[in-house]
Amino acid sequence: MKSLKVSNSFAELSPEFYTRLQMQGLRHEVKLLHVNPRVAELLEISPGMWKSPEFLEIMSGQADLPGGVTLSAVYSGHQFGVWAGQLGDGRAHLLGAIESASSAMPWEIQLKGAGLTPYSRMGDGRAVLRSSIREYLASAAMDGLSVPTTLALSISTSQDRVRRERVETAAIVSRVAPSFVRFGSFQHWYANKRPDLLRELLDYVCDRFFADELKATHDDVKDKVLDFLDIVIHRTAVLMAHWQSIGFVHGVMNTDNMSILGLTIDYGPYGFMENFDPHWVINHSDHQGRYAFSQQVNIALWNLHQLAHCFTLLGLKEDELRSVLDKYADYFYDSFFEIHAKKFGLIELTSEDDDLFNDFWMLMAKQSSDFTLSFRRLADIDSNEQQWLDLFKNPEEAKAWLIRYKARRDQDDLSATERQSMMNAINPLYTLRTYMAQEAIDAAENGSAEVLDYLIKILQNPFIEHDGAERYAEPSPIDKQNMALSCSS
Repeated sequence: MKSLKVSNSFAELSPEFYTRLQMQGLRHEVKLLHVNPRVAELLEISPGMWKSPEFLEIMSGQADLPGGVTLSAVYSGHQFGVWAGQLGDGRAHLLGAIESASSAMPWEIQLKGAGLTPYSRMGDGRAVLRSSIREYLASAAMDGLSVPTTLALSISTSQDRVRRERVETAAIVSRVAPSFVRFGSFQHWYANKRPDLLRELLDYVCDRFFADELKATHDDVKDKVLDFLDIVIHRTAVLMAHWQSIGFVHGVMNTDNMSILGLTIDYGPYGFMENFDPHWVINHSDHQGRYAFSQQVNIALWNLHQLAHCFTLLGLKEDELRSVLDKYADYFYDSFFEIHAKKFGLIELTSEDDDLFNDFWMLMAKQSSDFTLSFRRLADIDSNEQQWLDLFKNPEEAKAWLIRYKARRDQDDLSATERQSMMNAINPLYTLRTYMAQEAIDAAENGSAEVLDYLIKILQNPFIEHDGAERYAEPSPIDKQNMALSCSS
């Protein structure tokens, strides 16, 4: 590990942004459960490195990353639409960033579950094996689907005990991203009336992460803020288009859980849609349905409004901020329809396709068909129409839609092979179903990482068939569809 080039640019910010501290790592019977080879390769961490005692010590929170600076960041935010005040990394420690030749940006390494921080509030600073595996699998699944996301490098386990709904074993997942700065990182300085630190954070993000996207060098802070917001709004809109296209429900879209880089971040009670229900709420604490699947696009815009409002502290006017926020809808729909044209095997979707497009969603909702397979099997209707129809309780209604779809599809100048190839490259055969994650958890709690390893391989290549995975390419068992989860998940 000492051969890696390590830095920590976040530690170069003013000390108000973070607290430097020692981790309280895992202690009893510490083991490395799994390393994701794809992420390790991205970081230029060789198998020899990850099999070393030093790697385990670092990834289990027992030692700092050589050359790094261990810290926890402060931020604030809205939780379920209510201002929660100061939050921060309650159980996360940023170790540093690893530079690699394969990436223009260094990759920050953050451990989740390595003990108390000044921002833990009523928490214990720990993570359990169950939630760590779920995050580990989710980041691999999103990466395999080409959805912007934080990654996960490894899971370390121990026999340390942690109380959640029940007593469980402690674990640490190492998370990887160019940055973990959030909307709430900016809200914190607005709430504390610190325009100097708000500007410092703005300059840091723009100079380090958005330099190639900013239109020009900005001497005027107003122009810089508006350009910055335009980038964040666009990235967030594209992220929402991806989420809606794969049936992903985040579950806790608080402003402190929104990445300034447009990444999926902070996997808690998340889920991938099984039988389609537009009003599905994955988080059983979300009694009002604020973060239901059908609400995510609007909630992201609400969160962007909270972010934008921070910059009134730097002298921007509400109407100036609104002018850039108004671009969100176009950014979202441009991306959403571009993705779905490919999902339906069409060259493009136009306004003339609105009825056909909307009727498909209504058909899935009315008949609770499997979200993933309703798209995937559409590519094979010429050779196996019945397999697609079997997803619907009322196949006659589905067949009536299919006749209209075929007529529209055949208007495009695409061969059957070209169309099928395009559809199968964007419509996954496998998705991370909740029962699949639970199988990996059950096996890991019994000391085996075999199921976890197998699922990682499937989820990182979800568009091709995998031997022995036939049941994962079928609808979930009825009693395991669209289950709700707790925040500790």
